[in-house]
Amino acid sequence: MTSPIAQQKTVFTEQVYARINSIYGTEASENVAKWRQLVTELQSEDIDEKLYEINRFFNRFDFVDDLVHWQQKDYWATPIEFISTGAGDCEDYTIAKYFSLIELGISEDQLRLMYVTALELRQPHMVLAYYETPTSVPLVLDNINRRILPANKRRDLSPIYSFNGNGLWAAKAMGTGRKLRGSGPMKMWDDMVERLDRVMYGDKEE
Repeated sequence: MTSPIAQQKTVFTEQVYARINSIYGTEASENVAKWRQLVTELQSEDIDEKLYEINRFFNRFDFVDDLVHWQQKDYWATPIEFISTGAGDCEDYTIAKYFSLIELGISEDQLRLMYVTALELRQPHMVLAYYETPTSVPLVLDNINRRILPANKRRDLSPIYSFNGNGLWAAKAMGTGRKLRGSGPMKMWDDMVERLDRVMYGDKEE
């Protein structure tokens, strides 16, 4: 069965842009179109270029706390919500990069959304980890330190757990550990994907 994330690249129709325009305005739909153009242009590039350009594209957005931006304590924005509003928090940067890299042909098995403690800031944080192989030290895509570095060079991060669309893992080391059953982050993930589907496909009653 095709991943719902991987399907996105085939369904950005005029109707999708019309829904984005009606919710967020013309500038938002134009910014989403720029994202789609970047994804198209990067299809034939090597992995390092894909990681670099996607990381750079999203890191230029403003960091705004969920309480200020969404009037909620914790809100995981879809890539469209993030791009359309031009701002978000660490989860939003990470989710948008994750979706984009999957559309660029990177396997979900090579990507993990990773909860960490940012030691210098003394607060929870989320980054995206890319694994060349299952046993590789992952590369970390982050909105705090914008350089893409191996996890063993990020001594300022202490891993807590990681996940992707396929599951949730406890992190004994950066991105490794036993698989868990969990409702918290996966419920947030499922809610986000459901909102994305509504924009992409419209309400079911339409």
